[in-house]
Amino acid sequence: MNLIALLIGLVIERLATQLFHWRRMRWMDRIIDFGFEQARRVSNWPTLIPIMLLAIVLVLPVYAVIFSLGGTLAGFTYLILAVVVLFFSLGPHDIGEDATEYCQALESENDEDILHAAKAIVEGDVPDDPRERVQCVEESICVQANNRLFAVIFWFVVLGPLAAWAYRVTDLIRRRAVFTVTRTEEPGDNALMMRDASVALHGWLAWIPARLTAVGYATAGHFDEAIAAMRAPTEERDATLSEHSEHLLARVGIAALALQDRPDETITERGVRGAVAANKLVFRLLLIWAVVISAMTLYGLTR
Repeated sequence: MNLIALLIGLVIERLATQLFHWRRMRWMDRIIDFGFEQARRVSNWPTLIPIMLLAIVLVLPVYAVIFSLGGTLAGFTYLILAVVVLFFSLGPHDIGEDATEYCQALESENDEDILHAAKAIVEGDVPDDPRERVQCVEESICVQANNRLFAVIFWFVVLGPLAAWAYRVTDLIRRRAVFTVTRTEEPGDNALMMRDASVALHGWLAWIPARLTAVGYATAGHFDEAIAAMRAPTEERDATLSEHSEHLLARVGIAALALQDRPDETITERGVRGAVAANKLVFRLLLIWAVVISAMTLYGLTR
């Protein structure tokens, strides 16, 4: 049932682009901020504990709905609920839409639009140098595809819609914690510890999907170059778990693209070509995952 719901959800996710703004769930920011305030009152606890409790509180309503209604109408209600949960677990922004807006901004040659579109993909500050920014965006597409898409699919397949929603909840908490720190000129120790705990919790859940996505990039792109990049030694002893995963995805994704500079190619043309290629790599991997999931579904129905 979960695999069927996943396939239906992916089709809806590809077609219902006009509904993407619903997934931003800005109203949850107030709940998360309230959770942060309560966490400060138990500052003597390890910071990870209140962050995990906050995540559990945000998951419980979805669990209650699925538990109470999931068994009605011969399981059909569960199918509908699973599709809805999956839709809101993906994102919050569609990486393909962001890549398209970035390409349009490049073609318009409007610096403000380019920076805005690039920040939407990178989810942070971007380099001022145009060539460095182009590479940063390409790497970020490969990284964000795992965060917004493949990790959600992984947890949905492994443990069902509640696990997919739990992953999205940890991402929402992480985003809010990072935003809270960046908007404050001198953040306190509690804010920094909550940010680190939120990033760590999300990094644990993203670790396995990140490795599967990296292998998928090798399968969907230039295999030899991607495998070489995956095996290449790195000096990241001080990097966090999340940084390890992000660096791996960026490194392998760029290697799988294997883009070469062309003579007489402008920086705009190079940026558009790179973003389109990265987006196509993500789409090819999504097709591979869809085929595998379809085979698993047929096997489960016919055995």
